[in-house]
Amino acid sequence: MLLIINRNAIDSDINIIKDKIINLGLEIYENKGFNYHIIGVVGDKNNIDSVEFNKYKAVEKVVLIQEPYMKANRLFHPENTEIKVNDKIIGSKKINIIAGPCSVESEEQVVSIAKSVKKSGASFLRGGAFKPRSSPYSFQGLGIEGLKLLKYAGKLTGLPIVSELTSIKFLDDFVDNVDVIQVGARNMQNFELLKELGKTKTPILLKRGLSSTIEDLLMSAEYILSEGNENVILCERGIRTFEDYTRNTLDLSAIPIIKKLSHLPIIVDPSHGTGLWWLVEPMALAAIAAGADGLMIEVHNNPDEAMSDGGQSMLPEKFQHLMNNLKPISNAVDKEI
Repeated sequence: MLLIINRNAIDSDINIIKDKIINLGLEIYENKGFNYHIIGVVGDKNNIDSVEFNKYKAVEKVVLIQEPYMKANRLFHPENTEIKVNDKIIGSKKINIIAGPCSVESEEQVVSIAKSVKKSGASFLRGGAFKPRSSPYSFQGLGIEGLKLLKYAGKLTGLPIVSELTSIKFLDDFVDNVDVIQVGARNMQNFELLKELGKTKTPILLKRGLSSTIEDLLMSAEYILSEGNENVILCERGIRTFEDYTRNTLDLSAIPIIKKLSHLPIIVDPSHGTGLWWLVEPMALAAIAAGADGLMIEVHNNPDEAMSDGGQSMLPEKFQHLMNNLKPISNAVDKEI
């Protein structure tokens, strides 16, 4: 439920309403802008009586929220959320490009790619230290050693790093060493993991699940937000459909839909979304045209020998070509690379 506060309301009258909410065992989510003052009421719907709140003179209007997600809802937060990561801001006018190898394989590999993507204009370095794979016999990543190599490459280049956390037991290592913690598609509904991530202040990149709806994604974001971490970045990475030519079906319609429903920034991963390196560029261009706040691109200096996902990884020169072509598209939607 939302309480739209009268612009002429005085603090003492507003405090009476807040006391009432707290006494009912409910949570207050307050948002105040130049032309609006909203108090969101979060909690058990059985304890919320909209008629009761209509009687307060400080309340101009009571709005009932139909969607099950509250804090992720744009009604609660009309302005776009901007998430600061070091000197970068995700969700602003600037489009952020997260690039790097699917898996960290060696110091030479990750440092070389980090320097290359930085030179091309990437603003974040991605890399997998822990790799959840469909087969238990596939390369699972270098683990903590891979995390250290990724951090070293990030320090050399000045790029903030993004890496996927697969288990709660490594949470402290990620909080200490990673700038943005990625939650992969398979863990999108690992609610115990999401709750623990919500207790940190580290920005979270939350990927859409393989068979998850947009509402499912926003409800997963709600788990993180409800624990106090407001630094959530959503990621569209394709969903599983009957089409088998591509690895997944990249749902670009999710971008404007999420922009309508939520204030959270959304980026797109066309590498996993298609599984084919030559489709990454057209889908990346389309994603920016559709309003995405950024992209996550897999780049490898020798895709044929990559230990995971070589078929969807761009060569550094192809990535440079993509970065050049992104500029006119971003200008067309009043953004910049």
